[in-house]
Amino acid sequence: MKIYNELLREFKKGQTGYSTIAIIGQSCIGSVAVMLALKNEMPIALRFFLVLMVTILCMAYNAAVLAHLKAKITFNLLIMSVVFSVITIAANLI
Repeated sequence: MKIYNELLREFKKGQTGYSTIAIIGQSCIGSVAVMLALKNEMPIALRFFLVLMVTILCMAYNAAVLAHLKAKITFNLLIMSVVFSVITIAANLI
């Protein structure tokens, strides 16, 4: 929790810059997750569910940045988006 609070405090200080950089990073990670999910052999319903979830989380963060939501909400959406995308990537590489 200490690390989370320190990262959130730093994110709040430079929210405009960090948000801009994070949009690029999390969108690239999300794109890789979608590519691997579509490339992998799995049931089509699961494949499209993963694509849907990655897309929703990435777009939710992008919308939070554009809407200038509170820093904590934006930061939490960033974490959720990146974590879900990384889990999707890891699951498809195994």
